[in-house]
Amino acid sequence: MAVVPTESCCQRYDPLAAWRTGDGPGFDVFTYGTVFLDIVFTGLGSLPRSGTEVFAEGMGSCPGGIANLAIATSRLGLRTGLAAAFGDDDYADFCWRTLDEQETVDLSYSRRFAGWHSPVTVSMAAAGDRTMVTHSHEPPVSASEMIGEPPRSRAVIVDLDGPEPIEDPRSWASKARAAGALVFADVGWDPSGDWSARLLGRLEHCHAFMPNAAEAMAYTRTDTPRDALYALADRVPLAVVTNGVHGAMAIDSTTGDEADVPALRVDALDPTGAGDVFGAGMVVGTLCGWPLSHRLAFAGACSALAVQQFGGSLAAPGWGDIADWWHAMRESAGGGAYHTSVLRRYGFLDDLIPNKSVAAVRRAAATIARRSDV
Repeated sequence: MAVVPTESCCQRYDPLAAWRTGDGPGFDVFTYGTVFLDIVFTGLGSLPRSGTEVFAEGMGSCPGGIANLAIATSRLGLRTGLAAAFGDDDYADFCWRTLDEQETVDLSYSRRFAGWHSPVTVSMAAAGDRTMVTHSHEPPVSASEMIGEPPRSRAVIVDLDGPEPIEDPRSWASKARAAGALVFADVGWDPSGDWSARLLGRLEHCHAFMPNAAEAMAYTRTDTPRDALYALADRVPLAVVTNGVHGAMAIDSTTGDEADVPALRVDALDPTGAGDVFGAGMVVGTLCGWPLSHRLAFAGACSALAVQQFGGSLAAPGWGDIADWWHAMRESAGGGAYHTSVLRRYGFLDDLIPNKSVAAVRRAAATIARRSDV
């Protein structure tokens, strides 16, 4: 639950308010990708075996894919723009309405295409992990054709293995970088198993790279997450490696900081989109100029709050959720050394938590609802 139950009496919190100027970029974050309709099943005792049927305790419907990232950054107060292809079916209507009206993601660089059906993913969460089935087709036009000249933004978030390499000066991301945007890169799992090291050459065009430990070790041909971090830090100013329940580590060569922050202890319900939420937290902290340890801790807290909700993108926390969690931690007693460690690690939140009511966020519903809310 957020600080207050309704949105009518509340305001969006702007963590970058002190940096706003009349001639500043129109967006804090701009990104491109595919929006899926996500149908997420949770509370499964086990995944179904061939010829069997299992029942899920929970279900949520929400925009997925790149929407996970766009919603996460918007809920943290960043002015977010998204370029994506949308069809003309009911799935697309739901995803567009949720992003535009409910989550205040700017879709002015997105386009709708008649006859192109919405990509769909079914995600099943069991035993702390997830399995997905997806059906989709390539967008009708390329990213750069859709976007044209990208808008001015403080940061862009790209897929390092995307169809338009960032080193190509004609790509939208390269143009955004030339206009002053910081490039945050992520990468997905390589189903081919090649883990081509040439992909890392693109990092010279990026400000930050945020893979998980398995991806980082595979691409760098190293045996430990820390060795992978050091290998990546030789290539990109801000190298971050996430490592699940073990937390995250990072090196920022622009500040000379190195940090390793443990994960919070939580009962995870659904990990869908947790990596995107972590990345959104890192972008917020970097744009705000926080110390590296604070960035990692904040991103980790956002991710920990997200996995305790079901529903992918709509599990992302807002500032109200963060405030509620921190106030509960401060007010609880008798937690022992772990509790004391968390209070010490997150003490910086006392200066960040809004001192006014902020807008409540909405969760995923078990249907394609007009308004996603439970």
